[in-house]
Formats: sequence, C-alpha cells, structure tokens
Amino acid sequence: MVRPESDSARLKSHIRIAKFWTTLNDKQNWVKCNLCHRRCLIAPNAWGVCGVRKNIDGKLYTMVYGLLTAENADPIEKKPLMHFNPGSTVLSISTVGCDFFCAFCQNWEISQSRLEKGLYGERKEPEEIIRDAINIKADGISYTYNEPTIMYEFMYDTASLAKKNDLFNTMVTNGYMTPEAVDDIGNLMDAATVDFKGGGNKEFYRKYMGVPNPEPILETLKAMKDKKIWIEITNLVVPKVGDKDEDIKKLAKWIVENLGDNVPFHLLRFHPDYKMLDSEDTPVKTLERLANIAKNEGLKYVYIGNVPGHQMEHTYCPKCGYPLIERYGFYITAWRLTDDNRCPRCGTKIDIVGKKRSSSPFSLSLL
Repeated sequence: MVRPESDSARLKSHIRIAKFWTTLNDKQNWVKCNLCHRRCLIAPNAWGVCGVRKNIDGKLYTMVYGLLTAENADPIEKKPLMHFNPGSTVLSISTVGCDFFCAFCQNWEISQSRLEKGLYGERKEPEEIIRDAINIKADGISYTYNEPTIMYEFMYDTASLAKKNDLFNTMVTNGYMTPEAVDDIGNLMDAATVDFKGGGNKEFYRKYMGVPNPEPILETLKAMKDKKIWIEITNLVVPKVGDKDEDIKKLAKWIVENLGDNVPFHLLRFHPDYKMLDSEDTPVKTLERLANIAKNEGLKYVYIGNVPGHQMEHTYCPKCGYPLIERYGFYITAWRLTDDNRCPRCGTKIDIVGKKRSSSPFSLSLL
C-alpha cells in the first residue's frame, strides 16, 4: 500500500473541479453533488459521503484526480466479464473512497478510506495510464476495485484517450451513478459489471451497506442498456442474511424483463472480511440452489463465482447444453465456439461481444 500523502504542494496536482454539481441558492456556498444517487448536499469545507469530493469556497472538487491506489494487469474474467472479449487483458486502476459502506467489503482498505483521515495514492496522468496499458499489451482499461464513479473525472479523461488508442473501457460498479453521469460517459464505456449484494433486498442494503434504497440501481441499468453498454450482473450471496430465494427470483425476473435473457448473471461466494469476520463462507449448495432459481426465471447464462473448479464457471449452449467455454478461476481452459461464436453442435449464436483473445496467466502490479 502506498504511504499517506503529506506533501501539500503535491496535493494540488490531484485536486480538480468536479463535474455534476449545482449551487444551492438558499444556502450560502452550499453545493449539491449530482454524480451518484445520494445527491449529497455539501456544506462549505465539507466532504460528500464518498469521501473524495469536497466543497471548497462554494465549488465542488474531486480530490483524487489520478491519485491511484492500484494499477494491475488482470484477466477480464476477474471483473467478472465472461462474454466481453473473453481471454483479454485489462489494466485495472482504482483510487480511494466509495459511496457505499459495505460491512463485508474485500477492498475496504481503499474503499472505506476517508480523506479526512489521510489522502494516499500514486499520482498519474491519463496519458501515463494509456502508455502503461500499451506497454503491457493490454486490450483495455478497467475502472475497478473501489467504486469507479468516485474517480469520475479521471475515468472520463482516461477513457477518452483509451478510445483514441484502440483500447476498450470497462467498469465494475455498484450501479449508483446518476442517469446524467451515465449519459455523459456512455459513449466511452464499452462494458460494465454491475454488482448487487443480497439480491438487492432493501433491508439488506440499509443494514449492511448503509444504502437507504437500492432501487436507483435499476434505473442505472436501464440507462446503460440505452447507451448500448454490454452489461453483466453479479450478486454477492452472504449466507443467512443475504441469500433469500425470493430476492434472487425477483432480481432474475427483472433482468429478463428489462435487460434481456442474454445478460450473464454471476452468483458470487462470500468470504468473511472487514466487519463480518465472524460469518461463514457461502455454502456451495446455496449458490447452486439460487443458480437454478435464476435459470428457471429464464436467464440463459448463469455462473457461480469464487468457487474455482465448479462446473458453473463454464459457458454452456443455452439450447443444447454443450460445454462451449471451460474455465478454472479467471482463466479459459477450453474453447469450442466456432469463429463466429456459434455452438459447433447445434449452431446456436452465443451472446458474446468480440472474439477470444490470449491473456497471460498472471497479474502484474504497476504501482
């Protein structure tokens, strides 16, 4: 981990005027942030809930422009994106901060850092990120690890340069970005993994994530679909408190009816972390039960994640059941699709964007 930032002169290099905010006429020097659905009302010299946007003299600033906590080369399957340029390599970047307060966060050291307690990271310009990606022969950039909405301005500038250099852009997000923000970045973003937890249950979001209402995530998903962003959806299954059959059934049904039956759906195994160390790993049988529920609701591609070697890591033909892509963890071990992404047995067209690329079986840290 990079040591806390203490050089006030250097601090200025990663303070930039923010996007998506308005002044409040009835409150002197107060601002309203419109980047995420919390739409924080921020007093002078105060921070937004995310911990990275600050009101300075009546103007909203991002305090983490290019202040990176991680820069790694990852297989795209780690995001997880199974149906978008399979086998490709992405350069993953993150900052500190998040607009959620998940008690089980695996990246809590960066996501739950609050700038009042210390700003840290390694400063980089968008041009440097693109250069790094090209040097390691990455196929694209992924904005991930913490909530990428938090670093919106840097993400936007980097994504713009990525497009100019024939690199694709993907994000792993909690889906709380506002429609206006999705509309702004939609033409630059090629794919997104939207992370649900606990099946989207409202009480679960309030109690374990500090989110009053998860409903806006559905609005974001519709906006992403309108922008033709490839979407895959994950759901972290927390045993006993976030594993209700009815929640998965409701979520799967909504996906089919509003996004389509071809959206890949990943049920992720929970491992104890952060404030939930006294919990247990999700039983594999629970994941299998919920996967069957999702399939019965009509989803064609349902996966189980964080269980290396499980048969539901693989992609099967939705018509004849033939195993088309086999995986172990984040890596492809067998590929049986035709050149035009069809099942070789029955000819069914499989919903995959792009073609298989060759990724390296390792992760590389650039920070």
